[in-house]
Amino acid sequence: MEIILLEKVANLGNLGDRVNVRSGYGRNYLIPQGKAVVATAAKLAEFEKRRADLEKDLAEKTTAAQARAEAISKLNITIRRKAGDEGRLFGSVSAKDIADAVTEAGVEVMKHEVPLPAGAIRQTGDYEIMLRLHGDVTASLALTVVAE
Repeated sequence: MEIILLEKVANLGNLGDRVNVRSGYGRNYLIPQGKAVVATAAKLAEFEKRRADLEKDLAEKTTAAQARAEAISKLNITIRRKAGDEGRLFGSVSAKDIADAVTEAGVEVMKHEVPLPAGAIRQTGDYEIMLRLHGDVTASLALTVVAE
């Protein structure tokens, strides 16, 4: 399925790129999320008319994400959880817990912006979490998990 990207999509392309993706990915994720449209002649002409507005919106979103990244990099978040003698948590610290803690500290962060590639945190200690705020904009968050 050939599509036109309406915004930058990680590992796929930039605004305005025509790319081929699997039909399920395009139909079930990219198009409903407003990240792409099917590449037809009519849609291509419509995109070229809207290109300046889309580029302006993308620049505004990127600037806002960079401002959030600077604010997040200054934070040091501490999360308290019940833990055993060896530092193993009774439960875990998930992406939602981290997003809620950062939001309480004053910077709005959504759960989907907190990737945890190794899964939920299950040990006490200091962690550096990379938040993916927008396209290429990432922020480093200092996280400390302590026992109650």
